Amino acid sequence: MTAQLIQGKPISDAIREQIAEKASSLIARGITPGLAVVLVGDDPASRVYVGSKEKACIQLGFYSEVHRLPAETTQKELLQLIDKLNKQSTIHGILVQLPLPKHIDEKAVIDAISVEKDVDGFHPVSVGNLVIGDDSLLPCTPAGVIELIKSSGMDIAGKHAVVIGRSNI
Repeated sequence: MTAQLIQGKPISDAIREQIAEKASSLIARGITPGLAVVLVGDDPASRVYVGSKEKACIQLGFYSEVHRLPAETTQKELLQLIDKLNKQSTIHGILVQLPLPKHIDEKAVIDAISVEKDVDGFHPVSVGNLVIGDDSLLPCTPAGVIELIKSSGMDIAGKHAVVIGRSNI
């Protein structure tokens, strides 16, 4: 068996086109999809990742808010921001960029995000729904991998897979 190279860029472009069409349809009905991204600290990889999310939102016609907070931000301050975003009608999704500084309890932050706005799918209710097969937002990384495999036409039914990683992501 030989490896099959999957070209991700054309698949990504097609998905983005579909999302832009759906966003346009919503905007025509007076609903502009809104995403809030929260970055605490100055991790270089996280900065790049958050920047790409902000750029994608703008390209797709979404309303975008990026909250760049200093590493010294307290857990209480972060939870207050999340509470505000949970209540904000222009925000439909919230993403807190991980990792967080060591003094902030990641679980407390994830639990504070409204399950309806949990775009990462990390909230315990989202994870539970995923496990039992109910509707839920899927964690982006594994959902993206599955989409790439499906789009390539590869049949993975009955195949064995190895997942290498050490986090819930």
